[in-house]
Amino acid sequence: MEEILTEKNNILEQGRNEDRQELVTANEQKNFLDTTLGKVVNTAIDLGLRWVLPDFVENQIIDVKNSLIRGGLKEGIDKAIDSAVELGKSVTGVFTGKFESVSQAQNAVKNGGIIDGISDALDTALSFTSKQGWVSKEITNVIRQGKNVILDNVSNNIETEFVGQLNCIEKLGKYENNWKNYFQSQNFEGMEKEYQKIKDRLKEVLPIEKTLKQAREIENLHMLIKNNGQNFNLTQEQLALAGILTK
Repeated sequence: MEEILTEKNNILEQGRNEDRQELVTANEQKNFLDTTLGKVVNTAIDLGLRWVLPDFVENQIIDVKNSLIRGGLKEGIDKAIDSAVELGKSVTGVFTGKFESVSQAQNAVKNGGIIDGISDALDTALSFTSKQGWVSKEITNVIRQGKNVILDNVSNNIETEFVGQLNCIEKLGKYENNWKNYFQSQNFEGMEKEYQKIKDRLKEVLPIEKTLKQAREIENLHMLIKNNGQNFNLTQEQLALAGILTK
């Protein structure tokens, strides 16, 4: 009896803490987009350089890329992403500071001029590295002439990433429905399998309030049953407590 009361008090305390905190902050979303889009853009530039410098071996491509990074390319890309996200929020009417859906974030990035920003960052890095003699003028000119190929790669990769995000949300919803079905049939093994899939998908998807609330309710109920020896005989009060963090 004492263990049950302790468990209830812990959940209630969690609920009180959650009432004082947002599940998702604008800074968390910003950090996710900075990291994710940064990787996407970086990969796209690598591929683009291979296209415009087809006669270069891998080590030569790496040397050119490292020189551009020394010339401020990474900082320029980071600034372009930040500017695109913030400007996109204003253009698309995201005045709360947070995105409510992946589609909203996708539209904001599209309308925030991210490709123009990356184009400027690449131009600046090329000019600086050329002046420093880190990249020859001939190679600099070749890259400038093929810049549209690089930017097309960036644009396509960003679009692919957001399509992947939307697919991830769709799969997350499917796993949540599967979990609920297993819960109704009191199949804990099936619940555990879907629960692990949910946790894995949450690591990959842009943090959205609605998404986290749905997943949190499942997490609470899942852990209640697990800590209860996989016993599904929960009281109505316990079931209600399990969903407290989503209220």
